[in-house]
Amino acid sequence: MNDELEYRAVLAVDIERSAGRGDRALLEIRARLTEMLKEAFEASGVDWSACLRHDLGDGLRVTAPAGTRKAALVHPLVPELALRLRTYNRGAAPLTRIRVRIALHAGDVHVSPDGTVAGSPLEVLARLLDAPPARAALAGAPQTVPASLLLSGHFYDETVRHGHLGLFPEDFRKVGFTVKEHTADAWLQLPGREPPPDPDTAGAAPEPADVQDQPAGPEAAGSKMVNKASGHGVVYATQHGTQHIRIERKH
Repeated sequence: MNDELEYRAVLAVDIERSAGRGDRALLEIRARLTEMLKEAFEASGVDWSACLRHDLGDGLRVTAPAGTRKAALVHPLVPELALRLRTYNRGAAPLTRIRVRIALHAGDVHVSPDGTVAGSPLEVLARLLDAPPARAALAGAPQTVPASLLLSGHFYDETVRHGHLGLFPEDFRKVGFTVKEHTADAWLQLPGREPPPDPDTAGAAPEPADVQDQPAGPEAAGSKMVNKASGHGVVYATQHGTQHIRIERKH
């Protein structure tokens, strides 16, 4: 056995709701996803032919070449893949539309001469790919959102946290998860969307607005909204949308 360890970045994608589509549809979406991944890697400056790729059935695991700049696997790779997925989905039939969960991690792995990769970082990657917060975020997002992205804490700390070009820490939300024996924190993003809402605050009541900015409710007959106009005027909007403008002149 090769005892030499190599530090590698590893990425995995899993197709959402791939089961039950039938063999022809599954073969089609697997082929299209691989094609789009290849294009996204190459657009990010990562040599696809030098990557080690392993079939996950309804997804793919990719071990990047040694020395790959990890930040490039977040940006521009993820936006490039999301753009291709969204464009493809516009013209795809329902059975062949593709939405994916993406997971990223890095660590020391064994790389055999035949291209086999093994080691605990792959176990962590598998747990990230199956993490409930990533599943829930994608399932709850509009269908136009083609992917969720989950970074391990290690990957986030070495890339996104520093705010390098194209990487915005505020676009990610820290989540905790447990899958099988693995419990950890990770960083979640919906590419192209605002940060997923924190479940602890998502149901909280909004902060009360200034009275003059609140529209009248339909149940409040005769109620009105008051807004300041430019100059010395006041605008009154009644319940049914009628506006009254009163000009206040200084004498």
